[in-house]
Amino acid sequence: MSRLSILRLAGLFTAFVILLGALHSPASAEDKTLTVFAAASMKNALDDIDAAYTAKTGVKITASYAASSALAKQIEQGAPADVFVSADTDWMDYAIKQKNINEPTPVNLLGNSIVLIAPKDSKIDNVNIGPGFDLAKFAGDGRIATGDVKAVPVGKYAKAALEKLGAWQAAEPKFAMAESVRAALTLVARGEAVLGIVYSTDAKVEPGVKIVGTFPPDTHPAIIYPVAATTTAKPETADYLAFLRSSVAKTILEKYGFKFLISPTT
Repeated sequence: MSRLSILRLAGLFTAFVILLGALHSPASAEDKTLTVFAAASMKNALDDIDAAYTAKTGVKITASYAASSALAKQIEQGAPADVFVSADTDWMDYAIKQKNINEPTPVNLLGNSIVLIAPKDSKIDNVNIGPGFDLAKFAGDGRIATGDVKAVPVGKYAKAALEKLGAWQAAEPKFAMAESVRAALTLVARGEAVLGIVYSTDAKVEPGVKIVGTFPPDTHPAIIYPVAATTTAKPETADYLAFLRSSVAKTILEKYGFKFLISPTT
């Protein structure tokens, strides 16, 4: 066989190997992708965690952020999620009841607090949230933004706190109910609402707002973020959940102001 024929054969073999790789690589990449449905307030911190996890393992994370209520309903309707991170235990319990969660996996991972915010240039400042707190008076003719109090966790926490303080009835007509905590945050940052009730972690990542008061923890149910694998989760999910419980994840989450409720596993 001539040298030219050998070179041609070698070229054909190389092309065949490249073609095989091209045919197999999409499947391999697909096998190494996890889908995480997470509460909107988790976005900044979880984006950082996911980047760290991908750098470590090569597994790509596709994250979908919305109100926990919306995500739980999407999972119920068959949306292909591997992990669910809720901003309250109610919606995790709902997903468990609907048999959408792998029951041994839920962990109460994080804590948070709710705060009163105003646009950064607002004249409202240092509001004392306690007995006699009159939120309606502070809002004046303006609107107050938070998540839908009937479904979105931050809204449910906000309503509970205001009811405990005796401020809900007067303030209720002034509320603008948003589809998620981040939507409420945006309304305040744009000046479309004079006040808002969001998580402290949200206020921390939005330069367009300032915290003007913090709700005492005893005015509302404990703010707990449970995380779990769904019943349709890929096998790789267990390793991702372990990473969320690691000291690396703890450092990132605490940087954003979340409280880490468990002892890190690694």
